Amino acid sequence: MTRLLHISDTHFGTEQLPVMQAFEMHVKAHGADLVVFSGDITQRARRGQFASAQAFIKRIKDYGVPQVLSIPGNHDIPLYNLLARLFSPYGNYHRYIDGNLAPIFENDDALIIGLNTTHPARRKDGKVTARQVEEVAERLQRCDPQKLRIVVAHQPFGSIVASDRRNLQRGARAALECWASSGLDLVMGGHIHLPYVQALSKQYAGLSREIWGVQAGTTLSSRIRGNAPNSFNRIYLDKRIRQVTIERWEYCFSRAAFERSAEFHCDCPLPSSLRQAPGLSP
Repeated sequence: MTRLLHISDTHFGTEQLPVMQAFEMHVKAHGADLVVFSGDITQRARRGQFASAQAFIKRIKDYGVPQVLSIPGNHDIPLYNLLARLFSPYGNYHRYIDGNLAPIFENDDALIIGLNTTHPARRKDGKVTARQVEEVAERLQRCDPQKLRIVVAHQPFGSIVASDRRNLQRGARAALECWASSGLDLVMGGHIHLPYVQALSKQYAGLSREIWGVQAGTTLSSRIRGNAPNSFNRIYLDKRIRQVTIERWEYCFSRAAFERSAEFHCDCPLPSSLRQAPGLSP
């Protein structure tokens, strides 16, 4: 079993020190095999903000988490520095976080594909290009079908609130239809500061198999949304039975600690054509 910590929208520059300390205490106490960081790492893509995020990631690794998979969000591209936005939009991200905008993690349990859906020509909207759809589909198809297959992007593919429909990825339906046929199980993201777990077939009728949408809230920032507190997801990937368990942990101000607030179970059965194949039964 692989243990993930799914964090998002830390917006360094607006981080809250007690919340950050509580998250680090959780990491020390509970550990993880991988941290998935689904974008908006900084508030304004400034060097000092990226340096603070870099130090935070280093501490997480020092606590025993071997790897962090991160992707940029729209806030990780300079907004007011027009020269940097035009000529080096990901310069500070590359310098402080990762030289790869679309990293991939794979182990015995899972394949996790990071996807950069930001662009300096767009202020905040996400877009999945036809080339990305094709490349992800090809990578999914090459994967051992018993493994859980996950895509991470910053902007969401699904919405549970009508007002969030404007925040959906451009090209979401075409991407999901293609990736469902290629065996995708989950898409993970952030951007809207509203955590939820959703069966995407409810929004995209006709998918050839279920894809689960897993959204993280804002983990550290003071920019919380409505009554949704700071939160993150702790995720357990069980390849043997092809099930994903998602625990939502929310920050409690009175205790100055993160506490488990909800739990979800996502069944991810093999495609019917593979269930009876030798060695592939769950």
